[in-house]
Amino acid sequence: MAEKIKLTRPELKRQRDALTRFERYLPMLKLKQQQLQMTMRQIERERQKAVKAEAEARRKFGSYKAVMNDMAGINVADLADFKEIKTSSSNVAGVAIPVFESVVFPDAHYSLFGTPAWVDRALADLREANKRRARLDILQRQTDLLQKELTKIVQRVNLFEKVKIPESRENIRRIRIQLGDEMTSAVGRAKIAKNKLDEAEGQAG
Repeated sequence: MAEKIKLTRPELKRQRDALTRFERYLPMLKLKQQQLQMTMRQIERERQKAVKAEAEARRKFGSYKAVMNDMAGINVADLADFKEIKTSSSNVAGVAIPVFESVVFPDAHYSLFGTPAWVDRALADLREANKRRARLDILQRQTDLLQKELTKIVQRVNLFEKVKIPESRENIRRIRIQLGDEMTSAVGRAKIAKNKLDEAEGQAG
C-alpha cells in the first residue's frame, strides 16, 4: 500500500532529498557488503587450513596414547591447557575483530630424570594442538562478528533497494502528476477568467 503523503511542492522536495540520500548511501552499503563477504571467504579458507592443521597435531599426539600410563603422575593435559589467548585487533569495513597472536601456557615443573624422555615431546605436541585449536576459536569469533554485521548490511541494502528508493520514486511521480494537474487546472481557470474579462470589456465598449 502506498505511503500516505501530501501532494505538495514542499513534500516533493522532501521526497527528492530522501531519494538523493538513499541513492548516495546504497553504493557505500554495497561496498561494505562486498568487503565483508570477501574477508569472510578469506577467513573460511584459513579456517579450513587450520582445521586440517589441528587434526594433524591431534593425530601426532595420539601416538603417545599407548604410553600415557607411564607419565609418572604428570598431568600432561593440564600442562598443555593454555591460560590465555593473546590477540590483537583489526578493522574490517568498520568492524573490530580479534586477530590471533599467541597462547600462554603454565610453567611445566617436573623432574627431567624421573620422567620418560618422550614426555617433553608429548607435552610440546599437545600444546601445539591446543594452540591450533585456540587459533580456530579466534577465526570462529571473526566469522561470528563479521556475519552479524553482514546480516545488518544486507537488510539495509534490501530496505533501500526494494522499499525506500522505489517508494520515494513513486511518491515523486504521484506528486508531479498532482502538481501538473493543478497547473493545468490553474491555466484553464486563468484562460476562462481572461475570456470572461475580455467579454466584459467588449460589452462595455
